[in-house]
Amino acid sequence: MLTINVAVLPAVVVVLRLRRRTEARSRRDEKTTVVIVLALGVLLAPTDLGRGIADVLGRLVDGVSQAGQ
Repeated sequence: MLTINVAVLPAVVVVLRLRRRTEARSRRDEKTTVVIVLALGVLLAPTDLGRGIADVLGRLVDGVSQAGQ
């Protein structure tokens, strides 16, 4: 049986949309990309991958804030 993670499709769509030339994008096109990226974030957040990304970003923010003090 073949199973596909629900987050794979939005990830593919985001990659394909971001590969296009930026000059040709309309405001509606940019908003659509933002909505797709937000949906991808919501799908990834409760997974192990999402927790790992949040942990790495948290460490990065802590390092940057400590370096700024």
